[in-house]
Order: sequence, then C-alpha cells, then structure tokens
Amino acid sequence: MKRIILVFILLFSIACNNDKAKKQTVELSCGQCQFDLTTQKGCDLAVRIDGNAYFVDGAHIDDFGDAHDENTGFCVAIRKVEVEGEVINNRFKIVSVKLLDK
Repeated sequence: MKRIILVFILLFSIACNNDKAKKQTVELSCGQCQFDLTTQKGCDLAVRIDGNAYFVDGAHIDDFGDAHDENTGFCVAIRKVEVEGEVINNRFKIVSVKLLDK
C-alpha cells in the first residue's frame, strides 16, 4: 500500500511540475523572410525570443491571414504577439497565440 501511495505522489508531482509553457510577448514572422532562418525551404512561421529565432510547431503561417499581405503578412511584417509555449529541440512548441497589433 505504501508503494502505491508513493507512486501516486511521484506521478502527481511530475504532472504538476511539467507545465513549462509560459506566456510571453515575442516577435512572430516568417522565419525565412524576416529572421533569416535557412534550415527549411519556403515560408514558415517563426518566433524571435531574446534575439534567437525558432521555427514554430502548432501554428501555420497562413492561420492569421495571407502571409504575403502587403501590410500585415508575416512575410513582410514582424508582429508583436503574446504566446504560450516553450522551446523544445530548437523549435518553439506553441500552445496559444494572441496578436497584439492590428
């Protein structure tokens, strides 16, 4: 019985401490067009956090409208956003995105 309780406590503490995703304000744009990332071809969404750019998993560049729109497209503009997520294996795993500019 003690072992079952210890296993339960261990699993519970791991589940509670596993929430590494945090909200932060970052720059969001096209990794290739605006952040000079070259490890992928084409136009892909990326975030820049503290001067470091990471491709995004969990959102697509066209999820927010036309990526090539002359005013707000991610291939022509760097936009401020509030994101929740974390960097894993040099990629940003996004949980949520809120655009802060129009």
